[in-house]
Amino acid sequence: MAHSKAKTVADYLGELPDDRREALTEVRRAILDNLPEGVVEAMNWGMISYEVPLETFPDTYNGKPLMYAALASQKNHMAVYLTTVYSDSELEDWFRERYAETGKKLDMGKSCVRFRKLDDVPVDLIGETIAKVNLDEFLAISRAARG
Repeated sequence: MAHSKAKTVADYLGELPDDRREALTEVRRAILDNLPEGVVEAMNWGMISYEVPLETFPDTYNGKPLMYAALASQKNHMAVYLTTVYSDSELEDWFRERYAETGKKLDMGKSCVRFRKLDDVPVDLIGETIAKVNLDEFLAISRAARG
């Protein structure tokens, strides 16, 4: 599934084959267990999104909530999108180093960590990465990126 029209996280997960549902549920649990206060889970952009509500930060470039992270099942892989890693080169360096220490092969775009099965991704590291940047820090990074 490249883009879901599901309105709820439960519906989104329910659309998936068992192996992908199990993998995304496990990564989702790590995200939710470490999600900074003020960041909420929602469905947006056809995937599970972890975002800053417009009530908290309305001044976005596109009128949509700021995405802190996201989780998706794409056509050929699953992905966790870590916008904090994309936005902070020091955090990206830390993440890449820690990922290498796990012995797992990193398949990463600008912010997305792609994986084909749960064993391909270090779930604990995803949770740790989510917890590293609190809401105030994330908003400061976002403001700085916009100039």
